[in-house]
Amino acid sequence: MKIKICGLFRDEDIEFVNEALPDYAGFVLNFPKSHRNISLKQAELLKQQLDKRIQAVGVFVDAPIDYIEEAARRGIIDIVQLHGSENADYIAELKRRVSLPVIRAVKVDGSEIEPLGADFLLLDSGKGTGKTFDHTLICPEKIPVPFFIAGGITPETIPDLARFEPFGVDISGGVETDKIKDREKILAAVRAARNA
Repeated sequence: MKIKICGLFRDEDIEFVNEALPDYAGFVLNFPKSHRNISLKQAELLKQQLDKRIQAVGVFVDAPIDYIEEAARRGIIDIVQLHGSENADYIAELKRRVSLPVIRAVKVDGSEIEPLGADFLLLDSGKGTGKTFDHTLICPEKIPVPFFIAGGITPETIPDLARFEPFGVDISGGVETDKIKDREKILAAVRAARNA
């Protein structure tokens, strides 16, 4: 299963993921409510240090499409992840202007899950709360696009998620110690995903 390490904001974070080699590395862009928030300039500098084998994911919350377009044009991101209330019209306009894959985060509460034109879904307990949701609500056969599982994941819980056959897992707080990325936890998480 694929793995994304999200919320990188320090040079050391890049060193850790370059060593661990997850499939994706996430940057939270222009969302000041998050302690992991960084600017496009900071993300650009981090991306330049990122191993070319790792794809950079820009995480956006109801961002102006112009802003995402700029991040794509400058080569800062390889994939767009939407974590706000973006609707089908927004995604259609985004895809018309930005030729990158789109991941749409959705809250899992038992209701029908719609991609709304996104290429991937990210199943979460809310908008990046870091809390686990009831995984028994996942019905892979009812999800029409490949999906990631997020929310409260740790290296230890990754093997159990394999039974849902996700495309990948998305982990952020689960590889941190005191809100700072932890090298050993990142290495353990990538190892667990590879073994799953």
